[in-house]
Amino acid sequence: MPKLITKFDPVIARKNAKRCKERGIILPTIRQQMFPETIPETIKEKLQPVGLWDINPLNLFRITWKNDIKTGLFGKPNFLEIPSELSGVKARIIGLVGKYFPTGAHKVGAAYGCLVPRLVTGTFDPEIHKAVWPSTGNYCRGGAFDCALLACPAVAILPEEMSKERFDWLREIGAEVFATPGCESNVKEIYDKCAELRSDPSYVILNQFDEFGNSFWHYHITGNAIAEVFAMMQKPGNRLSGFVSATGSAGTIAAGDFLKKHFPLMKINASEAMECPTLLMNGFGGHRIEGIGDKHIPWIHNVRNTDIVSAIRDEDCMRLLRLFNEPAGLNYLKKNGIKPELAEKLELLGISSICNLLASIKMAKYFEYNEDDVIVTVFTDSAEMYQSRLQEQTALKGEYTELQAALDRESILQAQSYDNLLELSYWDKKRIHNLKYYTWVEQQGKTYQEILQQWEPEYWIETFENNLEELDKAIEEFNSLGQKI
Repeated sequence: MPKLITKFDPVIARKNAKRCKERGIILPTIRQQMFPETIPETIKEKLQPVGLWDINPLNLFRITWKNDIKTGLFGKPNFLEIPSELSGVKARIIGLVGKYFPTGAHKVGAAYGCLVPRLVTGTFDPEIHKAVWPSTGNYCRGGAFDCALLACPAVAILPEEMSKERFDWLREIGAEVFATPGCESNVKEIYDKCAELRSDPSYVILNQFDEFGNSFWHYHITGNAIAEVFAMMQKPGNRLSGFVSATGSAGTIAAGDFLKKHFPLMKINASEAMECPTLLMNGFGGHRIEGIGDKHIPWIHNVRNTDIVSAIRDEDCMRLLRLFNEPAGLNYLKKNGIKPELAEKLELLGISSICNLLASIKMAKYFEYNEDDVIVTVFTDSAEMYQSRLQEQTALKGEYTELQAALDRESILQAQSYDNLLELSYWDKKRIHNLKYYTWVEQQGKTYQEILQQWEPEYWIETFENNLEELDKAIEEFNSLGQKI
């Protein structure tokens, strides 16, 4: 079973605690990020006037789905329901909203889950080490933000074709940036850069694709947030029928493992780009759905728990990005059955969020879900990070019109079908799991024994369930040590 805490260096841990005290840094526990109502009142009082994106260590406590942007404190999880008038299906589709995390994306939490175990155990020394965040977008932004709050050096690695906003933001926050060849799906090139940096021991690689701190954080925090939203929104007769997540680094999809524990009949739907259908047909290729890097199966993906694969065309996502953000698109929707208050919130969906929405629609049509079926997904980031993509589309295709809006709504939303969707059999799942061998055992040094262990459900149950108490205790002892120094 992978453990988040494997080594302990008391000398460096003490030095790290002293460093945090000098900088006014208190580390939230995982339970505090899960249930921010348990955060001490003294911290809440100091936090309230701090801006959501401010480089202030108090914002570590805002690494949660429950930020209340009106009060500056906490409330219920942020979510948005997409009604049938827009989705074209009877099933209810509800998405957790990632915009209200610091950095505007939930990856800041995954990064925290990877860095903090090392910090509190003394296996990461900010005076010597640089935290390297290999990413296809938001993870390296989240890692750079966490590092800025924790006064740790940050290094971002991401494909050169990612959106301009990402690179600008990373450089502004002070991260060292390496742009690797290719687009969203060129993950191998990122790994090659990591291998190059490993020759220098000052670089500590925090690879979201094999760091269990990533999936562990989502299992507990995203999983609990979804369960809470369903409890809030559930109507008589409703059932939680599906959870949809892009495979990406396989962090977010681990929330599905938590949900299956409580809703065993629920199905997990992994979405990916049709242009790079790795899970669907062992495929490869480039695509434009930023935030779901692929061409391989992440080490931390519990494939045996995945029930469905949905491949989404990147062109569909780009067209809906325009429909949901261009004035002509919003005007058309308002004139044709979509409430203005919903239309104005559609900017909460970035490109990968739209991918998850389309995968939810496919799932609802495939299983013929009705009004009693609830599908929950994750709107990982918002259109705020893709304004340059909107400008590129305008330059490429011309001004967006209401006629184009009508075409996009009808051909993409209303006519979306369950083509390129595969309900996974036992052997389909094993076929996907076996793909891990070529990336992780042959190339990245994982063991043959462990890949066999990963096929057994107990491996994942122990990983997700048995680390929480130990990690939170280590965080509490670290904070206490800092106060005593």
